[in-house]
Amino acid sequence: MAKAKIRYKAVIANQSYTIIGQETSQHMDRVTRLVNEQLQEIRQMAPQTSQEEAAILLAVNAISDQLKKQEAITENNEEKH
Repeated sequence: MAKAKIRYKAVIANQSYTIIGQETSQHMDRVTRLVNEQLQEIRQMAPQTSQEEAAILLAVNAISDQLKKQEAITENNEEKH
């Protein structure tokens, strides 16, 4: 049975968003908090960066981290076999 879709209202970089998914509110609270923290860090390191540029940099960082973790999982699985 498929999980029900949940509507979550988030404020990211002072913008309101409604996110629809299957994650709990607690999970989305953590995601929203981390996104805001990381956007703030990017803007502090490069104050001339626009919100849009900071969001793109955050997305690139997130995908890079995801790929590194997936590669580590793949390597770990290959070592086990």
